[in-house]
Amino acid sequence: MLKVRVMPTLLFKDTGLVKGEGFDSWRRIGTAMQAIKVFNMREVDELVFLDITASQQGRSPDFATIDELADECFMPMAVGGGIRTIEDVQRLLRVGADKVVINSAAVASPDLITQIANRYGAQCVVVSIDARRNADGGYEVYTHAGTRPTGIDPVDLACRADTLGAGEIMITSIERDGTMTGYDLELTRQVSDAVSIPVIASGGAGSYEHMAQVLREGQASAVAAASIFQFTQQTPLEAKCYLADQGFQMRL
Repeated sequence: MLKVRVMPTLLFKDTGLVKGEGFDSWRRIGTAMQAIKVFNMREVDELVFLDITASQQGRSPDFATIDELADECFMPMAVGGGIRTIEDVQRLLRVGADKVVINSAAVASPDLITQIANRYGAQCVVVSIDARRNADGGYEVYTHAGTRPTGIDPVDLACRADTLGAGEIMITSIERDGTMTGYDLELTRQVSDAVSIPVIASGGAGSYEHMAQVLREGQASAVAAASIFQFTQQTPLEAKCYLADQGFQMRL
């Protein structure tokens, strides 16, 4: 049985880390290097690093920054932002990324998922899906850091990514992002029920119980979180201990 992972998320914009609510009102919260050194000491299972402006600006990943951060990162690091080609993936892996996270490219160039899986293995590619609830109660996928509606249902995109060879899906509720009011259990459950690969729940964690809820009721395989670890005294290690007490299989 796969063990549950607790994955802090770092959102990188221009020169430093930011965090907001609903993919908006970005607040600067320090440097990526500082955060990585802290998480090194806190027994983190895996780190997610996302350059949130790369796709919007039409530029490639910041390979130099990833190279520098990877030298100090002693945990697996999944890197996303601006990935458009298999050459981008190759360079990221060479400078120290352990996995790549593709979001906008999963919609614009879905064959990239298969290319990555065929060359580096399915475990190397995480497809990140950002979704917003519509007025009719359904969900819609947004790309380019939540700025472009696609008309695509997140379940449909997740199923397509699964078929094309993705190793994991990370599903993020745009409305819940940064609110610390809990994950969108319905959205996560819809995606988890539809695919055969692990699903990482993202957007809304404000307590350890929120994590337990999305693992139980949302059928997630892992939890990603940002604000809870950046704006409160709660830590990934405490989260893992709490979840272990709740009966989940954890790496302790």
